[in-house]
Amino acid sequence: MYASWSIRSIAPAPTAKELHYFDRFYLGDFTSADAEAYHRYFPRDDEHKVGEWTPLYMCAPWIPRLLAAAAPDARLMVLLRDPLDRYVSGLQHDASTAAAWGEPLSSHAPLAAFARGRYHAQMTNLLAHFDRSQVLVLQYERCTSEPLTELRRTFEFLGLRDTKFAPDHTAKPKYQASKPTLDALTREAYVQAYSDDVLALARDFPEIELSRWPNFAHLAS
Repeated sequence: MYASWSIRSIAPAPTAKELHYFDRFYLGDFTSADAEAYHRYFPRDDEHKVGEWTPLYMCAPWIPRLLAAAAPDARLMVLLRDPLDRYVSGLQHDASTAAAWGEPLSSHAPLAAFARGRYHAQMTNLLAHFDRSQVLVLQYERCTSEPLTELRRTFEFLGLRDTKFAPDHTAKPKYQASKPTLDALTREAYVQAYSDDVLALARDFPEIELSRWPNFAHLAS
């Protein structure tokens, strides 16, 4: 979305944006050899910082400990969206993926999508293994409304120097299928189910402005 950064830049892992490297260790058995294998995805030089982006890493309870064992000095970025909006988008994504494989949506998908929106519990687990200074919390809604400001915060967090910003106005949004619709009573049930976690999140992470989350703005005070 943006071009023209200088001196130091970011490079993804050579194989893919989302490695999902730690997914398979849900039963344990993570070894030093596995940690070394993870390191090989990130060749380094003096001009680039190298990393990956796998959303599952935060919400899977077994992964932060393994990530800390493999990369204790990593700098982590967490992007949080209104939990209910994220839930609906998650269902849309799961339904589209299932349809692409010619399968129905799994009956477990709604529960899994709901759990991924309980951010405070996930952040608590993450910070049990990483120092707070290693974690940058970004709010999705702020990134969309103030992209240059949040991009600058991100670059500063990553230690990128002398960075200049130039929006790429030629970028076009990807097509998205229509999202599921929740009736009013169902929506309210989800809002109530998320509210305690959302309030705890806003209390412990002032970067999150509840006024920017349409389903939880009424909790801001």
